[in-house]
Amino acid sequence: MKKIKTALISVSDKKNLKQLLNILTKNKVKLISSGGTYKEITNLNYKCLEISKFTGSKEILEGRVKTLHPKIHAGILNKRKNKKHIKDLRDHNFENIDLVIVNFYPFEETLKQTKRHENILEKIDIGGPTLVRAAAKNYNDVTVITSTENYSDLIDEIAKNKGSTSLDFRKKMARLAFSETAYYDSLISNYFNNISKTIFPKKKIINSNLIGKLRYGENPHQEAALYSTNKEFDINKIHGKPLSYNNFNDIFSALKISKSFPKNTGTVIVKHANPCGVSIKKKNIDSFKSALACDPISAFGGVVSCNYKMTKNLANELKKKFFEVIIANGFDKISLRILKKKKNLRLVDISKFHIKDFLNITSFGNNILAQTEDKIKVTKNSLKIVSKRKPSKKELDDMIFAFNTCKYVKSNAIVLASDKSTLGIGSGQPSRLDSCQIAVDKMKKFTKKNYKNEIVAASDAFFPFTDGIEKLIQAGVSAVIQPLGSINDKKIIKFANDTDTILVFSKTRHFRH
Repeated sequence: MKKIKTALISVSDKKNLKQLLNILTKNKVKLISSGGTYKEITNLNYKCLEISKFTGSKEILEGRVKTLHPKIHAGILNKRKNKKHIKDLRDHNFENIDLVIVNFYPFEETLKQTKRHENILEKIDIGGPTLVRAAAKNYNDVTVITSTENYSDLIDEIAKNKGSTSLDFRKKMARLAFSETAYYDSLISNYFNNISKTIFPKKKIINSNLIGKLRYGENPHQEAALYSTNKEFDINKIHGKPLSYNNFNDIFSALKISKSFPKNTGTVIVKHANPCGVSIKKKNIDSFKSALACDPISAFGGVVSCNYKMTKNLANELKKKFFEVIIANGFDKISLRILKKKKNLRLVDISKFHIKDFLNITSFGNNILAQTEDKIKVTKNSLKIVSKRKPSKKELDDMIFAFNTCKYVKSNAIVLASDKSTLGIGSGQPSRLDSCQIAVDKMKKFTKKNYKNEIVAASDAFFPFTDGIEKLIQAGVSAVIQPLGSINDKKIIKFANDTDTILVFSKTRHFRH
């Protein structure tokens, strides 16, 4: 146990100080503080010694230097049982500081409020992290608190131990403190990387906040947790049991596709992180029905992502089927009442969710793979019509839709489409020919309408041989879009011309492994 006799308090977030000051004063702890914190403590009618009077040195450089003083850091860092340390303190007339309560300048919040570099620089805390690191290093003798969330823990600890703290408590707080300084420094490091447009620095620091532990991972024997680079998680579950690791994996896959659609348009149904139906028809209820029609069997127990607000009519359609999760840009009151009757259904509101620039990261052992997100959208300007037969506007629009959908399907990927809706999707096969067969089989099994000469096909990579494109044409495909780049491109073009098929080349490919 270590008795707390002197505490240094310097906080940016001044909430909940009174209860803390009560317990410290009750245990006759001497209080030292500076600047705004000193004013807050005295305004609350507690006795407090200003740091400048404690050190005998005034704050200088407009407050940039106030706690950076030997009397402060010697008081924190000295080993209480080390004879040389005791002598040094006695020789300099320094005293121990047993408790350090510090939270930092709001650098993260400042980044959200301004882009002005000079203002951001001033919110980089120097003294705070230095105090925290010193106290955390010397946890054997000193208690450090870095968050208002831990005030109640400190109060309970002091009350239980009559003004003292245990080694286990100090060690736990030190662990949290070093995480806090590391996170804070990572924000600053990443800020400077961002403004210099350095995507892959020599040392990459990934910062995130724990949103919550999950029941388990992909399987019950695996542990899992959800982290976010935002403090406030912007995917809001408003109904249903907790979301699982697999639920989140599907939700993220669905949102990548949904947020690529035109505003307030489009429905995607995802199963096992792959789309099994996609439609961007203008009427929302039609887009859902078309997405479902693509593969209603695979859709069973899947995730439905609606890039629009949920309404009564659509809710009545959705309630007829079993889905694990329904995502929407908000839910009106009637749709909520309808869908909440299904106890096992999770409802997720993503009206405040926005995809920002990010790196895709995957790891294995000590190794991390990182890449920028595939944000390129196919447009008419990025395409080259290479066949003799030219596409109509409708055919070209459908090909662009199919190819933009294709990039979210696990490679090898084939997407068959018409009327801006998928008809068949072949995904995740080592053989492109097998993906063609799966897409064709899905279309034949579930498509009721006769789409004569209206079916387009998209492939996420070029066809190296004519067998794949031949299979698609035999199934009724009249137009194909694929990336260029094969040594057999001329053979593919000739085959398309021989079969009177529209062939369009994209300048980019879109693998998703």
